[in-house]
Amino acid sequence: MTDAAPALPEKLQSIVSMFRSAPKPLRLQALLEYSKKLPGLPEKYLEHPEFLQPVPECTSPFFLVTEQDEQGGMHLYFKVPEEAPTVRGYAGILHEALNGAQPEEILSIPDQFYMDMGLTELITPMRLRGMGAILMRLKNDVREHAKA
Repeated sequence: MTDAAPALPEKLQSIVSMFRSAPKPLRLQALLEYSKKLPGLPEKYLEHPEFLQPVPECTSPFFLVTEQDEQGGMHLYFKVPEEAPTVRGYAGILHEALNGAQPEEILSIPDQFYMDMGLTELITPMRLRGMGAILMRLKNDVREHAKA
């Protein structure tokens, strides 16, 4: 951890710290638990999947969309197949930590924050690159929807 890196939002920091301090087998189990916590899409996106943004850099089919509420908070929605539990777990972490966050909080997250979670021993480099691509697409979508 470097002093120059911006601080993570509190919820995300606590998740990253929990992963970093957990023994390797528990990290994988925790990631799988987050995959089960990922909420389904609202009906309007099930009926209109064209509103979802694809993340083609991810090896699993991954789609996302954000909405901004009246208070400025961003609501995150992800569509990830059950057959991709590690990627679903990452989406579950992003949802748990960032749903309802202000755009500035999301946009200030370091692009490779997930590297501090101790996942490099558990996940292939291709999946890790996919995680980076997911965060970049999420930030782009937040930028688009946060325009006033």
